Amino acid sequence: MTDIAADSARAPTKSEIRLVIASSSLGTVFEWYDFFIYGTLAAIIGRTFFPAGNPALELILSLFGFAIGFGFRPLGAVLFGYLGDKLGRKYTFLVTITVMGLATAAIGFVPAAASIGMAAPIILLGLRILQGLALGGEYGGAAIYVAEHAPPDKRGFYTSFIQASVAGGFILSLAVVLTTQAIVGKDAWEAWGWRIPFIFSLLLLAISLWMRLKLSESPVFKAMKAKGELAKNPLKETFTYPGNKRRLFVALFGIAAGLTVIWYTALFQVLYFIQNSMRVEDQTAQLLVGVGAASGLFWFLLFGWVSDKIGRKKPIVIGYALTLLLLFPIFHLIGGAANPGLAAAAARSPVVVSGRDCRYDPLAKIQASDCGKLLDHFSKKGVSYTTRDGAEAGVTIGAVAIADTSPAGLDAALVAGGYDLAKVKPSGRDVALILIGILALAALSGMTYGPVAALLAELFPPRIRYSSMSIPYHIGTGYFGGFLPVISQYIIARTGDPYSGLWYTWVVTAMALIVTLLLLKETRWNEAT
Repeated sequence: MTDIAADSARAPTKSEIRLVIASSSLGTVFEWYDFFIYGTLAAIIGRTFFPAGNPALELILSLFGFAIGFGFRPLGAVLFGYLGDKLGRKYTFLVTITVMGLATAAIGFVPAAASIGMAAPIILLGLRILQGLALGGEYGGAAIYVAEHAPPDKRGFYTSFIQASVAGGFILSLAVVLTTQAIVGKDAWEAWGWRIPFIFSLLLLAISLWMRLKLSESPVFKAMKAKGELAKNPLKETFTYPGNKRRLFVALFGIAAGLTVIWYTALFQVLYFIQNSMRVEDQTAQLLVGVGAASGLFWFLLFGWVSDKIGRKKPIVIGYALTLLLLFPIFHLIGGAANPGLAAAAARSPVVVSGRDCRYDPLAKIQASDCGKLLDHFSKKGVSYTTRDGAEAGVTIGAVAIADTSPAGLDAALVAGGYDLAKVKPSGRDVALILIGILALAALSGMTYGPVAALLAELFPPRIRYSSMSIPYHIGTGYFGGFLPVISQYIIARTGDPYSGLWYTWVVTAMALIVTLLLLKETRWNEAT
């Protein structure tokens, strides 16, 4: 093939740029597919590896495993960032995608907890750690590789394909899940079919390696190597290079933390909200989110392109501000359309639980108080509720005090109060409203994520760019974003309010807005070479 980086002074041709973008983007799609397939199948993974007899607890434990992978991303960023700045961009992200693909496929072969007991979740978590380490080196490598090939006036647009590819990984995971379900059927899917999407990653790995092996090293890295300008210790220089501590702070708390909670809310949180809180049939919920997310991919490209015209900071700041204003209204729009009957019942006949020490611990198998046991029942049913102090444990549904608070009595009272807890399939106008809401969330994510790869590449000096960009990005996305599903689901289970988990996103976004407004300097006219 043509040596894309043979002459660092020569601008790459259009065909060379297309190959760089396509290879980097497809590899990113496949690697994030590997990571997100776990989150997409969180409910069935919970039942298989964390059986607890409580769907809410199983989901939380499964999402904790999801968060574990994110938690190890910063360590992967340190390891592979060092290698990327010392050995090169290309070979580093070849290693990361290989580790990710093999770890993902291995999950498909792990026996269930019913077969091997505690060994099953331990092995699963070990593989999630490998996935997290690999992902810690992937994004930075792909984004930097494209940025260092792009002309300055198109850097935002070209790198936005990497951002869209992250969402593409989520969409591909949904597509493979839905296709597999349709082929094998419901019973086979529950028994063994869910493993196929994990094993499918072996094919994606082969395609990724074939494409990325065609690439040459980044022209910027080759030029630094030829001049003897490579960092001797990239990790040390990341924290000692003049002005870099401020850049790291802004990248972590202003950029990575904000973009990631918005992005995960627009994908995972809305999926769990529709599927669990709003009681929409699982395949329908996955299809709705998949179609909405796919339709919203253009937002990432649009705002990457816009950032080439007006700068990187403006779209991000505006996106943060709009998120604070619109997050709750958008979710109320989606909730009302997803299950109008449930929303109407909750408004017409609210559930109020009273008693002493009226607290609910979603992680406890047995609740400490009678009031807590009542809350446990409603939480398992996915029914929203409020609490108040009282002398004795009791329940009112609407204006009716419930005399029989046994599980059967509570279920009968819910039916009498107009609650239909069967899974639903929205249609017609309601589907349109849900998709409008998801597209609106995608727009907020596009504004705050589309310009980011270019911004981060321009923010840091080339000799330590891989390390400096990867470490704050993956700490922010790994901890602020990676723990978002489990924290938000815990808040929802604890409060009984299906919208309460959004406050985590809102608070982190507010912090990111303040940091970005006050400390981020525009990078659009900085050189990335």
